[in-house]
Amino acid sequence: MAMVDVTVRGAGIFGLTVAWACVLRGASVRVVDPAGPAAGASGGIVGALAPHVPENWNAKKAFQLDSLLSAEAFWGEIAATGGVAPGYIRSGRLQPIADEAALALARQREATATDLWQGHARWEVVRAEGNAWAPNSPTGWLIRDTLSALVHPRRACASLVAALAVKGVEVLNDAPEQGKVLWATGVAGLEVLNAGHSRLVGAGIKGQAALLQLDRGGAAQLFADGVHVIPHLDGTVAVGGTTEREYDSPDSTDAQLDAVIAKARAAVPALQDAPVVERWAGLRPRSRSRAPMLGAWPGKPEHYIANGGFKIGFGMAPKVGQVMADLLLEGRDTIPEGFRVSDNL
Repeated sequence: MAMVDVTVRGAGIFGLTVAWACVLRGASVRVVDPAGPAAGASGGIVGALAPHVPENWNAKKAFQLDSLLSAEAFWGEIAATGGVAPGYIRSGRLQPIADEAALALARQREATATDLWQGHARWEVVRAEGNAWAPNSPTGWLIRDTLSALVHPRRACASLVAALAVKGVEVLNDAPEQGKVLWATGVAGLEVLNAGHSRLVGAGIKGQAALLQLDRGGAAQLFADGVHVIPHLDGTVAVGGTTEREYDSPDSTDAQLDAVIAKARAAVPALQDAPVVERWAGLRPRSRSRAPMLGAWPGKPEHYIANGGFKIGFGMAPKVGQVMADLLLEGRDTIPEGFRVSDNL
């Protein structure tokens, strides 16, 4: 095998995105994953790229904003290179407002978003009437933001794999490590880190979701009664999900998913008769800090970590690729405080 500058271990969203960012800067890259692309959490079905609320601003929210704003160009270039659509669209999000207190808070955030989102997107309070796709709202008011987007996780990973192949990079089941080594191995990687430390570095959190057959492609995503409703461009709608720290089986669905589906149908009348075509369950890697865990692996020279995407991995991915390429290829540490590997050890 030819020598490479960077070996990426893990072909989920973080591994593939870092590989892509490095290739665009002229590096030779090898991606290795015994299970193949999107075998773990990145093979899920939800794909909500949604921002945190525009208040109590911090490094995590600023990083997320930059990443969400760059996503359209990011996915557009990948699709144009490899010819595989990732299912990306920035169609916004609608959320029902439960009561007068929530309405007052939403109006306050409306003003805050104008400042914090720098005019690139809006968080606004709108009437619910006249929108057949809108969720039920006790007050008749909705929050609408124009920053939220969605992507089909599996298609997005396939899009990255196709674009990397055009650049001469294949995902291999096994290969030796050469050059700098990035570990983007999700839950398995967190378990390795846990074994070497006295306190928990991170853990796999189970999530369950379902796909319903209903064509609402191009409509806004919804968030109602704790459930994400994601209208994919392929004629399906994803609903999810659960957050389970304790479970009997990491990849089986149960009555908790039934409850999620029932909540979605109750909140969104358009879903009432949509048949369920897939049920999914899997573990998502969450770091102790709940932020992505990025940077050098302490005590292992030339080894690096990108992990902890949890529920925001696809939304954070464009920016994660940039900062890890800065570090791997240029030795520049542009990782914000709170995201460093050392913050979780």
